[in-house]
Amino acid sequence: MEVRKIGVVGAGQMGSGIAQVAAQAGFEVVLVDVAESFLERGLKAIQRSLGRFVEKGRIAPQDLEATLGRIRTTVVLGDLAEADLIVEAIVEDEGEKRRLFERLGSLVKPEAILASNTSSIPITALARYSGRPERFIGMHFFNPVPLMQLVEVIRGELTSEETRDGVVEVARRMGKTPLEVQDYPGFVSNRLLMPMINEAIEALREGVATKEAIDGVMRLGMNHPMGPLELADLIGLDTCLAIMEVLHRGFGDDKYRPSPLLRRMVQAGLLGRKTGRGFYTYDEKGNKVG
Repeated sequence: MEVRKIGVVGAGQMGSGIAQVAAQAGFEVVLVDVAESFLERGLKAIQRSLGRFVEKGRIAPQDLEATLGRIRTTVVLGDLAEADLIVEAIVEDEGEKRRLFERLGSLVKPEAILASNTSSIPITALARYSGRPERFIGMHFFNPVPLMQLVEVIRGELTSEETRDGVVEVARRMGKTPLEVQDYPGFVSNRLLMPMINEAIEALREGVATKEAIDGVMRLGMNHPMGPLELADLIGLDTCLAIMEVLHRGFGDDKYRPSPLLRRMVQAGLLGRKTGRGFYTYDEKGNKVG
């Protein structure tokens, strides 16, 4: 089946980015969220991102308008009924994803592919909820989606080769590099990344160094583009905690136990850039100010 229309559920940071790269690649896109305000915010993020591309000469002004013209927004999940591929990009919570995929599995056409942008939850479990495990796959994009090249492609136990081949081709058309990994907790990316972030948080909690020093060591000594604490703020501390809990539960190994400081900050609502305060503080545009 040729993929022409892509549905994206969730207009947040990841969903809006996925919608943007899909529309830039020429796909017709239906972007769904539960409230018009979320969709408006997502569209504004897409417009800003495309505007920066125009300013840098990466795309022409007419490409901006053409891309936006391929994106339709809606609060009605049923508007995805004719989509060929639906990518879920909602909160990193298995219960919420289960309820969504139970609905999508009975809503979309039989040949449609369902994909999850989950960063850690087992694809085999989510596939079972959909009722169509052969047509289900993990398609893990990275933030910021318009700039990051990688897409982790994760097959569930029953995912067909046809489904895998289809999403690999879609990812390549989006200008991404798809790499296939196995369905283990955290896949590859977050199995490696999140314990590093968690250990950086523990080092801060223990007073090993200041947050600036911890991030500086990794930037200057390891050539990382940003330090682990600043990266945690970008990802969202609630998402970091959710992934660490999946790793801890999935492997049953205390080396994946979330830092108590991470838990306290999430409980306090200090989630990073999206709330204006995490390990650092941010202005309304997401720029670090302290």
